[in-house]
Amino acid sequence: MSRITIVEDDIYLREELINTFERRGYLVTGISSFVVPEPEIMDSHPDLLVLDINLPGKSGFELCRWLKARASFPILILTARDAMADELYALGLGADDFLTKPCHPDRLLARADRLLQTYGKVHHMVQAGAVVLDTDTYKVVFKENHTVLSENEGRLLGVLMEHYPLVVSREEIFKEIWGGSDYVDENILQVNMTRLRKSLEPLGLRDIVRTVRGRGYCLEVDV
Repeated sequence: MSRITIVEDDIYLREELINTFERRGYLVTGISSFVVPEPEIMDSHPDLLVLDINLPGKSGFELCRWLKARASFPILILTARDAMADELYALGLGADDFLTKPCHPDRLLARADRLLQTYGKVHHMVQAGAVVLDTDTYKVVFKENHTVLSENEGRLLGVLMEHYPLVVSREEIFKEIWGGSDYVDENILQVNMTRLRKSLEPLGLRDIVRTVRGRGYCLEVDV
């Protein structure tokens, strides 16, 4: 079931939007704190973000820029501002769609459904905190920086991210990456983990891969 996060400071409109999406069967989170909304947005792990522009504190434009540098989910701008310049600016920042309000619920749902379908077909991303991995290209994005991992490094990180924040056993990793441990050198996992940590170092992420003695490996993501 897809998750939708609503960033709207008008409490009545926010509740209306939540009800609209919940009736369609989505899991919906409404952001109600706008002093520093970024952590709450990221922690909600949305498959789609519906974002107003006129917000207390940071504008929706600023949030859109910040989120697009760190996350992989689509952003649908829903705003009372109907100037062409605002729409073009939002799209230039990476917004995926732009609607003016008041907006008919069926139109909003149709646009949301389209974005979710498009991203579901094209994007193969996993996310742990602010760390995003494209599992097709093994590109890792963190804040405004990125790097591309080798296939084994990317698959290893993908397994850890899919289970984040749980510990993944050595046996499970061997099964996921090499089909089991029967026909591979048992040191291969340690060697590849060392390479993964080294490859993540330019992003400041070397220490997110933690060895849990006697159990396996996990990710520790602070942001």
